[in-house]
Amino acid sequence: MPFNLSLAEREAAGLRRRLPAVDNVNGRQLVSQGKAYLNFAGNDYLGLSQAPELIKATAHAAHEFGVGAVASPLVVGHHAIHRELEAELADWLGLEAVMLFSSGFSANQALIKALLTKEHTLWQDRLNHASLQEAGLLSPARMQRFAHNDMAQLAAKLKPQSGLIVSEGVFSMDGDQGDWQGLSQLAAHSQNWLMIDDAHGLGVLGKQGRGTLSEQGIAADSVQVHMGTFGKALGVSGAFIGGSRALIDYLHNHARSYVYSTHLPPPQAAAILAAVRVVQTANQPREQLQARIAQFTAGAAQLPLTLMPSTTAIQPLLVGEEQACMQIANQLRERGFWVGAIRPPTVPKGSARLRITLSAAHSKEDLNALLSALAVGIA
Repeated sequence: MPFNLSLAEREAAGLRRRLPAVDNVNGRQLVSQGKAYLNFAGNDYLGLSQAPELIKATAHAAHEFGVGAVASPLVVGHHAIHRELEAELADWLGLEAVMLFSSGFSANQALIKALLTKEHTLWQDRLNHASLQEAGLLSPARMQRFAHNDMAQLAAKLKPQSGLIVSEGVFSMDGDQGDWQGLSQLAAHSQNWLMIDDAHGLGVLGKQGRGTLSEQGIAADSVQVHMGTFGKALGVSGAFIGGSRALIDYLHNHARSYVYSTHLPPPQAAAILAAVRVVQTANQPREQLQARIAQFTAGAAQLPLTLMPSTTAIQPLLVGEEQACMQIANQLRERGFWVGAIRPPTVPKGSARLRITLSAAHSKEDLNALLSALAVGIA
């Protein structure tokens, strides 16, 4: 059958994906088939996935509300714990209103398909996440992509009052930040709406972990649509869209994946709420994470490594060729280090990389051990 041929071709090119058999995982350690590894592949940037406060909140909510929301939010699935979480998120991030989704992929698809018509244009950074790119392809709007963080090219493409500009806060495969000063100025000048996907900035950047906009000194109301996820620095899962009350009311009626999906389980909402409260005062873990980032980049600079320019927890090591990337990842795994090998189509052909992600849960010794293993693996 055709799909068998497709898998064979991917296997031969070193591009076939397989589900790892994971027994347990947190910000620092991963256990697979009984063997422990240092985990440099996850997104648990503050090490909160095993935090006692989150576990306690989850257990309490499960006892009080049960384990399921029972229905979609517009039927009977929107519980008191969901309302409390939405209110706290809005207050933390300086937004009028917030709504919850089961995943960032779902949130991005729902927003773009609900908001844009064939009369609109969607401008996307070329390195935006797959959920945003696919939503653009499925939307009736015309989609135009601009070169990564290229404000001059975007300015040349923009038409006044005709659509939505979308960029990530921290780019998930490159680790660099969007140019939000440039984006907000272009959006304001052209009177187009602006959207941020801050999945990888929320919790780790800015005052009280408010994210990329706070880090770069951009007012929240300069951006009309805010999307963030709970499965990275907050250590749980799920996502939100925030903005004006009018926007959220509109999406309550037009975002199909929200209208027709069972809501987040109440224990999950309780865990997210606990994470939001922890993150707002998590200055020490954020400082710890920054120390690990500085340690890794300084150590890598002493080795023949090609690191991409990133100051965030995502530290991509460019390899180039797909088979070589897999070989290095496998060598690291044999030495007890779990590192993600990212290959096409997730990244452009010829830019396969090790996506090394750091956590506040990592120690100095963990980073020294990884750097030593990399020195051997690339020799």
